[in-house]
Amino acid sequence: MALGKQAVLEALGRVRSPGGKPLSDAVEWVAVLDDVASVKLHLPGEDDRVALAALTDEAGRAVRARAREAGQPLSSLRIEFVDAGGHVLFASGGGAPAGSPEAEGHRRQGIPREPKPAQAPPPTPAPSPTAVRPASPQAGAGSLPGITHAIAVGAGKGGVGKSTVAVNLAVGLARKGHAVGLLDGDIYGPSLPRMLGLDALEQIVIEGRLQPFYVHGVTAVSIGKLVDAEKPLVWRGPMAHGAFSQLVNKTDWGELDYLIIDLPPGTGDVPLTLAQSVRLTGSVVVCTPQKVAQDDAVRAARMFQQLNVDVLGVVENMSFFIGDDGKEYDIFGRGGAEAMAQRLNLPYLGGIPINTALRRNGDQGDPSANFDPATAGGETLPRHLTALVEQFESQVALASLRQGRTRPTLSIS
Repeated sequence: MALGKQAVLEALGRVRSPGGKPLSDAVEWVAVLDDVASVKLHLPGEDDRVALAALTDEAGRAVRARAREAGQPLSSLRIEFVDAGGHVLFASGGGAPAGSPEAEGHRRQGIPREPKPAQAPPPTPAPSPTAVRPASPQAGAGSLPGITHAIAVGAGKGGVGKSTVAVNLAVGLARKGHAVGLLDGDIYGPSLPRMLGLDALEQIVIEGRLQPFYVHGVTAVSIGKLVDAEKPLVWRGPMAHGAFSQLVNKTDWGELDYLIIDLPPGTGDVPLTLAQSVRLTGSVVVCTPQKVAQDDAVRAARMFQQLNVDVLGVVENMSFFIGDDGKEYDIFGRGGAEAMAQRLNLPYLGGIPINTALRRNGDQGDPSANFDPATAGGETLPRHLTALVEQFESQVALASLRQGRTRPTLSIS
């Protein structure tokens, strides 16, 4: 039996607060995913760290005991107490404590509590001229059930508006009648809770599976809803790998035409994890017009090609600025990303301008407003976003033909 939210609440109900009430009455939210659990509690008027530390220890023992009863020992449990404003007063959590049944089980299985220092691998002999090249990461990747097209959105550097492109692309596809999912895979800097207006919503986990939010016509999941919004995720590669894999595979996506995956910037562990685990229709590279951004975007495009993932095209974000007077200003040098795409022989999907409305709608969590001239600062932004979506659909169709996913049809009337 999988450990769920109700089982955690039952365990907390066995612990009494200083006022005599069950600790389950103080729960703000609970999240459980496989063998990892997180609990946030609020006790009005209680800020004694000694008392909170004792409660945390007792609650931790109760939850771990309940997890063992359910046949699902926890490898990690975080418990935090917050004040009325949501600021953390006391927090405790992490791996199984030394001497616990979970830790002893890990010891018997040979699982180290801390990563061992990396050892230099033995020298690899040079391949012979007839040596067989290893299969690409995509060769062993599987398709996600019910999802027709999985698309990665990446960038060589941060701050170029990769999440802005991913969100507006997903919303634009949904507005055209497609079933669209959006995964915030930016492990280190998740933006979707803000850009989709998810702050007031609670993440629901049913039988160990994440239930996506449905907003702006899109089903969305973000790791930002599973961790403290102000806590940095100081994770090594294997931890980022595991978290991302669970976001992809432990979510009830349902039937989707498109799953847009917003990757962290750069060419690190998460893109490789994605390429190894999910069969991708293709990828989108986001860039701004500046030369420095183009240099990093080239690396991102080459990374996808090395992973054997089709690059569907390049998007030039912040292509130009639209002032309140309606005049266009090429403050970053319009056309740089398009020239880069031509040099790399890649499709150019289009440019997205920036204006006050785009910034305001993103901060307010209302990307749908970017497609309405009345709330998008005029016709220019909606026109460019619509053109981007149409170009994207065309490139997905071409990639599907190349990959043998679809066949051309001829209609005779």
